[in-house]
Amino acid sequence: MKKVAFFDFDGTITSSDSMLELIRYFKGTIALWSGLLRVSPFIAGMKLKMVKSQLVKEKLLACFFKGMKYKDFESLCMAFSSEQLPGLIRPCMVNKIRSYIKSGVQVVIVTASASQWVKYWATENGCDLIASKMEIRDGVMTGKLEGLNCNYEEKAKRIKEKFDLSVFSEIYVYGDSSGDKAMLKLATHPFYKKFD
Repeated sequence: MKKVAFFDFDGTITSSDSMLELIRYFKGTIALWSGLLRVSPFIAGMKLKMVKSQLVKEKLLACFFKGMKYKDFESLCMAFSSEQLPGLIRPCMVNKIRSYIKSGVQVVIVTASASQWVKYWATENGCDLIASKMEIRDGVMTGKLEGLNCNYEEKAKRIKEKFDLSVFSEIYVYGDSSGDKAMLKLATHPFYKKFD
């Protein structure tokens, strides 16, 4: 029987939110905080469960990337992945991923972050990827997501769409937030906030 390990990315493999770090890398800390301030009414609404997290995410993404040529965004994501992302990665989690792969376990990153800035790291480290995706129209970023944000129940849904879990004798799942709980329920071995 096969084995599989599903890892959340932000806060689990990384020590911070990669979307915010991408914005910081692109525009700087002051611009990041300015963007967060602009969307703060939506953040407050989300905390009060009046606004969906996807809307908040799209509002922030639109502040920085709406109207940007997709080829330029791809170049930005590639540079971020090689120059900035390695410093955000928890060494213990990289070691865990490498250990799984070495022992024949399939490793899959399941993240609410967009595939565009996670895919390079995932490929380089031998991981498959299930992620949110930025919407592109006529080669230009819309600032929205294509489809639903890959978080909460959507994580479990996408895993089950991509994999027949009955073929796996062992299912390891790593997460750090409420957005991972549906995915953690799929595990034979769930690991919540365990980064050692």
